[in-house]
Amino acid sequence: MKRPAILMAGALAAPLVLARSDGASLANPYGLASLWTQSDAVAKATLLILLLMSLASWYVMLLKLQEQRQLRRQLQQADESFWSAATVLEGLKMLEASSPLRFVVQRGLDSAAQHQGMVGRIEFHEWLAMNLQRAINQAQSRMQRGLTLLATVGSTAPFVGLFGTVWGIYHALVQIGLSGQASIDKVAGPVGEALIMTAIGLAVAVPAVLGYNGLLRRNKTLSEELQAFGADLHAVLLAADRS
Repeated sequence: MKRPAILMAGALAAPLVLARSDGASLANPYGLASLWTQSDAVAKATLLILLLMSLASWYVMLLKLQEQRQLRRQLQQADESFWSAATVLEGLKMLEASSPLRFVVQRGLDSAAQHQGMVGRIEFHEWLAMNLQRAINQAQSRMQRGLTLLATVGSTAPFVGLFGTVWGIYHALVQIGLSGQASIDKVAGPVGEALIMTAIGLAVAVPAVLGYNGLLRRNKTLSEELQAFGADLHAVLLAADRS
């Protein structure tokens, strides 16, 4: 009983040994190319959705990373040049036009000029603090743009891949049932191709989740520095009003 099993194992192992001895590698008949060519419209649509989700998440991550680096540079520039200016108006001219810091400073100057009439009944420091905080909140909202997409991709991509796997297994089993052949080579290949969908879904979701957490942490640090900048500006504008 043991000899036929040994002969069968040797027969199965022989092609692998020959393939390794002559240096030729066996081509995998079950892969992404086979999955695409043999899949139906639903599976192809699932793959395209995953591809679009991956491209969108990477675009947002690179774009937000560039914006954060730019804001970091602008904060450093403000520490070096803005606070050394003689007046707030002169410091405003030293800030970049696209800088959220310039937006906050401009809002502060506008608020100081608008403190008259009906709003003049409000204490100046309260009016100024309220408008500066609104400007900072708007700048922080712009910093958060795009992060919702990363959170959505990170939470839904695995389920999209799982849907593709379930549909692929169903499609494979239907084809096997119609052919009437249920051997291991007829089952393992299509099922393995279907499982690739889950792997693709995880490959799309993991970078999106990591990017979301990293960008959110960096945004928190930048938001704290922006709040500190607004508090200092509030004190400077109050001192200028009293002088």
